[in-house]
Order: sequence, then structure tokens, then C-alpha cells
Amino acid sequence: MYGVNKSVFDWAFKVFVMLALVVVIAMQFRKSESIVYVDAVKLLNGYNGMQQARKDLEAKSSVWRANVDSLKGELELGIKEYQSKKQSLSGKEQKLTEELLRTKQEQFMSYQQAIADKIQREDQELTAKVLGNVNDYIKKFGEENNYEIILAATQYGNIVYAEQGKDITDVVLKGLNESAR
Repeated sequence: MYGVNKSVFDWAFKVFVMLALVVVIAMQFRKSESIVYVDAVKLLNGYNGMQQARKDLEAKSSVWRANVDSLKGELELGIKEYQSKKQSLSGKEQKLTEELLRTKQEQFMSYQQAIADKIQREDQELTAKVLGNVNDYIKKFGEENNYEIILAATQYGNIVYAEQGKDITDVVLKGLNESAR
């Protein structure tokens, strides 16, 4: 009876060792593929959502810049008209016209700065929205593909070397664009 227990114990021990070895090998294999990266610049530049956001911002900016250019033209025209009539105006009229032009110029400069600030804010909001979508997709992609870590390589060189095959940018970009349809 002791021999039967020993052989069962030996058999169970061998099975346990084999299973442990399989688990260790599986974990090592899984770990070797669990850290990957995406090229952040390529991903964002290729993402249809980012391209559309840029087009939308450019369309809005064009309208705002056209308004600025129109006001600038009006101001320049007013200055030219004043310069051509300056000799025929009295000292008081000259002073009043110059003050009016100075006020218009200050208003124009304030408006121009407000538009520049508005464009910058709009750009930040659109970019934040797009980055939120990209980050949500990458998180989902990572979970679905059992990645432990997905790094982002930037133009500043956060990743200086990676094995070939660790760059999953094209796969992520394709899925990201398909998910947005």
C-alpha cells in the first residue's frame, strides 16, 4: 500500500511540475508580447478624427481671420483717408480724427488678440476631445489584446529602441479609424 501511495504521489508531483512548467512558459511567452508601443505622431496624424478636427478648426479660423482682415482693411483705409485729407483739416479736426483712429486701432488689436486666444482655446478643446477618444480606444484595444503596457513613442524620443514587431501603431490606427465610422 505504501508503494501505491508513493507512485500516486510521484505521478501527482510530476503532473504538478509539468503544469507549473507550462504555466511558467506561458507566462514568459505572454510577458514577451505584453509590452508594445505606438508612434503617437503617426497615430494622431493618421487618425481620421484628428484630421476632421483640424479641418473643422481651420474652417472656423478662416471665418474669424476674414473678420480680422476686414477690420484691418477698414482701419488702413481710414488711416489713408485721414493722411490724404490731413492738410485740409483744422488742428482740432486733426486731433479728433487721430484720436478716433487710435481708438479704432486699439479696438482692432484687442479684437485680433481675442480671436487668436479663441483659436488657441478651440484648438485645445478639439485636441483634448480627440485625445480622449484615442486614449479610450487604446485602453479598450489593450484590454482586448491582453497587453500589460502600451507605450507611446513621441518625436522627442521617449523610446530609443524596441524590437521589431513591438510597434502596433498601424493595427491600432486601423481599428481606431474603423471604430469611428
